[in-house]
Formats: sequence, structure tokens, C-alpha cells
Amino acid sequence: QVQLVESGGGLVQPGGSLRLSCAASGSIFRLNTMGWYRQAPGKERDLVAAITRGYNTNYADSVKGRFTISRDNVKNTVYLQMNSLRPEDTAVYYCNEVPPIVAYWGQGTQVTVSS
Repeated sequence: QVQLVESGGGLVQPGGSLRLSCAASGSIFRLNTMGWYRQAPGKERDLVAAITRGYNTNYADSVKGRFTISRDNVKNTVYLQMNSLRPEDTAVYYCNEVPPIVAYWGQGTQVTVSS
């Protein structure tokens, strides 16, 4: 049973930075494209960043140049470095495979950008 646990969220002022972590159990992590998703209140859950097993990355236009996704296949962990945060980045952030597997959704980590 694969389990994904997100951490690192919090309250930050506009322009600030946060680093999210997603710890994955199960060796399947090393074989698949992983992504960070986010869901703001009243909105759908959207993919914001993805990284392949070959470390190729892709980003949503809204975060390009500000967010960086990375992975450590030894630690089975995927990271999201978020810089120049904006109020519109406020959301619950989740990690999952790309495309996502329903059974893998965790509880996410809340990111709030506010002065």
C-alpha cells in the first residue's frame, strides 16, 4: 500500500518562500512521474508541477519561474520549492503520481499567503 505524506506548509507573507516535502512509502515511487497539485477553496484540484523518473520537469504557467520541483529517489521524497509567493498561491497542496491515483491522495498541506 503506497502512502504519501505532505508537509512544510504554513502562513507566509507575499514574496516569501516555502519548501514542501512529500514522503512516499513503497518502491513504486522511483518508477513514476510525480507531481504537486493544489486546490483552493471552491476550485478544482490542479497540477502545478511534475517531474519524471528521468528528472524532466514541467510547470503550470501560473508558477513557472517561481516554483521548482525536485525528487530524491533514495529517500522516496519529492519536494516543491516555492519562491515569490502570491496570495493566489493559497491552497492545500498535495502530491501524487501523474496522472493521479485516487487511492494515493493524502491529507495535503495548507499554504496560506497573506500579509
